[in-house]
Amino acid sequence: MKPILVLIILTLLTACNEPQHNLRFGLSKAPISLDPRFATDATSSRINRLLYRQLVDFDDKLRPTPDLATWQQLTPTHYRFTLDTEGREFHNGMRLTAYDVKATYEFILDANNASPHRGSLLLINQIKVQDENTLDFILSKADILFPGRLVVGIMPVTLIKEKHAFNKSPVGSGKLKLLDWSQSGHLFLTRQSDGQVIEFLEVKKPLVRSLKLVRGEVDIIQNDLSPELLTWLKQRSEIKITKRQGSNFSYFAFNMQDSVTKQLAVREAIAYAINREEIIRYVLGDAARPASSFLLSSTHWAGHPGLPNYQYNPVKAKALLKQAGVEKPLKISYKTSNNATRIRIATVVKQQLSKVGIDMDLRTYDWGTFYGDVKAGRFQTYSLAWVGIKMPDIFRYVFHSSSIPANGGANRGLLNSPKIDRLIEQAEQASSLEDGAILYRALQKEFFKELPYIPLWYEDHVLATNQRVKGYTLAADGNYDSLISAQIIN
Repeated sequence: MKPILVLIILTLLTACNEPQHNLRFGLSKAPISLDPRFATDATSSRINRLLYRQLVDFDDKLRPTPDLATWQQLTPTHYRFTLDTEGREFHNGMRLTAYDVKATYEFILDANNASPHRGSLLLINQIKVQDENTLDFILSKADILFPGRLVVGIMPVTLIKEKHAFNKSPVGSGKLKLLDWSQSGHLFLTRQSDGQVIEFLEVKKPLVRSLKLVRGEVDIIQNDLSPELLTWLKQRSEIKITKRQGSNFSYFAFNMQDSVTKQLAVREAIAYAINREEIIRYVLGDAARPASSFLLSSTHWAGHPGLPNYQYNPVKAKALLKQAGVEKPLKISYKTSNNATRIRIATVVKQQLSKVGIDMDLRTYDWGTFYGDVKAGRFQTYSLAWVGIKMPDIFRYVFHSSSIPANGGANRGLLNSPKIDRLIEQAEQASSLEDGAILYRALQKEFFKELPYIPLWYEDHVLATNQRVKGYTLAADGNYDSLISAQIIN
């Protein structure tokens, strides 16, 4: 063979074998569990979507849509699911069948296993496998929302029986599979289509994550970036910033049994005294939009598109306080976490309330203490956000009088409204999504009359990537699904 030909062949072989760069994703929090039967934190849930297939997903209006299976509602309490032909090979080479689906959900329903997802599935009375491709869910009562509850990743029945440690060694049928997770804050997945390695690195501090992005040590960071950091990153030619409207609902909550905050006039006065637009512009860097509904955004199939928000009106706030007959300054306590952005928001709210005669006692705590107080009802007022809400049954969990924390619910302010209870129950008994939407919208109008929360804003999702990253786009719920196809150009 001629030397020149040998040189050409060697050059081509070298080019073909050029190492592929890992696509590196900087996380503020590492995943806790890669077992979808137990995972509840946002990072774990988003990564599990890449590792496992689920029966059902959601469309852009958050209506249930087929993922791994289609379904028929044979009777009000009988659903038949038929598995698709694609996406049915587990990472260990086994084929996914209806028996795996049955085993996954029966494990969750077993109270001895203490799955946090069991509560939303208790209406399942029986699961019957018809054949390898078909199974039936028999319910104890009718539920128009039922398909949207089947969003847990499916696992192999043989490994479930063997009590395989899915939390650290996931075996699903998703587009990505685990490569290595020997360090808790450093996770490697590999994409099955092309072998691209996706690397997740926990970098808790936003400033350090941003510096790593600029230095090329990570390629993608998503959310948890202050306006100052975003402004700085925008000035870097090697970095691309993208925003998308999100669905995470921020709110100001009241203890509805407290002698002061149980007064509607006081709650309304606080609502009119908070200048949301000012906070959004100067504290959140225009990365949010005012909320004009409760929990669900106006684009949700059960959301209310026509509700007004509380426009900033300090004159009206003062009049309401006078109507309530409270002594000025009215003293209220407010709890929040010691996150820097949350403290800044709380400081601005404190200043705004002082202008109408409210003296807010601002108390900040580490996350564990703060959240523990909220769950136990130890507060007069506080602020938090509901993240990733997809199903309107959240209203029962948050506002029904039976859903107090002692019963495992999230009615932490102890709202007790027979009319709201009745509307929640009527919506749950609707015969179709269309009828349900009408009732859920009526329910949201009633929330404005009771005002257990002040709707604040829906925070945007913010993405910062290296310019070399192509094809990664923000999802409305902040999922990481674009990693299935995103590329890094060398």
